[in-house]
Amino acid sequence: MPGADASSSSSLSGQNLPEVARIARDLIRFDTSNWGGGKAIGEREAAEYVGAYLEALGLAVDYFEPIPKRTNVHARIPGRDASQPALILHGHLDVVPAPAEGWSVDPFAGEVRDGMLWGRGAVDMKDMDAMILVSIADLLRAGEQPERDVIVTFFADEENGGVEGSQLVVAQRPEWFAGATEAISEVGGYSISVDDRRAYLLQVGEKALIWIRLIARGRAGHGSRLHPDNAVTRLAEAVAALGRTQWPVRLTATTTQLLEGLAALTGTGTGDPDALAAHAGPAEGFLRSTFRTTTNPTGLTAGYKHNVIPDHAEALIDVRVLPGTEEAALADIRHIIGDDVEIEIVHADIGLEVPFAGSLVDEMVAVLGEHDPGVPVIPYLMGGGTDNKALAALGIAGFGFAPLRLPADLDFTGMFHGIDERVPIESLEFGQRVLTDLLRRY
Repeated sequence: MPGADASSSSSLSGQNLPEVARIARDLIRFDTSNWGGGKAIGEREAAEYVGAYLEALGLAVDYFEPIPKRTNVHARIPGRDASQPALILHGHLDVVPAPAEGWSVDPFAGEVRDGMLWGRGAVDMKDMDAMILVSIADLLRAGEQPERDVIVTFFADEENGGVEGSQLVVAQRPEWFAGATEAISEVGGYSISVDDRRAYLLQVGEKALIWIRLIARGRAGHGSRLHPDNAVTRLAEAVAALGRTQWPVRLTATTTQLLEGLAALTGTGTGDPDALAAHAGPAEGFLRSTFRTTTNPTGLTAGYKHNVIPDHAEALIDVRVLPGTEEAALADIRHIIGDDVEIEIVHADIGLEVPFAGSLVDEMVAVLGEHDPGVPVIPYLMGGGTDNKALAALGIAGFGFAPLRLPADLDFTGMFHGIDERVPIESLEFGQRVLTDLLRRY
């Protein structure tokens, strides 16, 4: 297994780590970096590790690798009552790249320091992958069964919108999800601090993703000339205009409920969503992005020599819009950048929003309440996206529930795709216990 000869700094307490932390550490040590657009190291080794773990529990494991090294893993655990709809637990095995510059540790060493597990994937989402695996193991090793059939799936390529992962699985292996109506995955169920009180965010929606490329064209020429027809200048003006746009607040059913929950916790009567979100400490930016469209420039490409004016320039923009507003947002973007810059859609997917209601929601809220009594659970709409979007094509309702009780001063949401990604080991153990109890009763 890669990384078995860990450095002394990360292995001093390795044998004393709880199983959920050991599994998460092992998964971090598989570099599954995904740059998108088909450029990725691949998930095969991590998938084989996960498959071997499931097989050791006595489960039949299926692999699906439609593209070399882009491996997906599947198993089904029979429940006590097969007449009930199956529940899907799913995670992804890829991670965004992690250049070592700026990190305090090797991002792929799985180092344990200060009671935390560090490394790329510790937050997104090899922590939840480990929690899923060990929760299943807790039940099966005890000779128990979940209440209903549980389908466990680990996807490739989530960090590229699932184009080479969940989308292909849903299209070519839909039988994996036969009988399932609901799914649980990442980016929900974690705690935040609202003023001096703790609350949990349960994710019941996701903004739509639209990755666009802006293309400006002009006339090539010598860098010393007067040259008004400059593609770089034209592109820069469009990028600046879009990146600085202050998009208006538009609330959905979910964000309205979120604000009601924040108002109850803070005791404030303000009707300003941003002001309420400011009470959520480090999570403020994560929540504010769910109230509006966001258009963030993420890449620029132009030119090939200092004294040559290029004939075209390109920019990448990460656009996230509220469910159902995709076409209107694109029309607004066209108006902002003007007609002399082209828009190319690189990738687009759907937005999701399901009610904060029903038996699964009730059980998730209840089991959190049993493990952390008196702490409220609030619904929220996530600014990013998960593989729940692919499963929605099969009529499956998706939720974000990776339960973590976190320290008040930890900027958990800020570590998604950031440097020094880390998760408290105590939080992993908490999440494992919560998930295990959820499977016992739902």
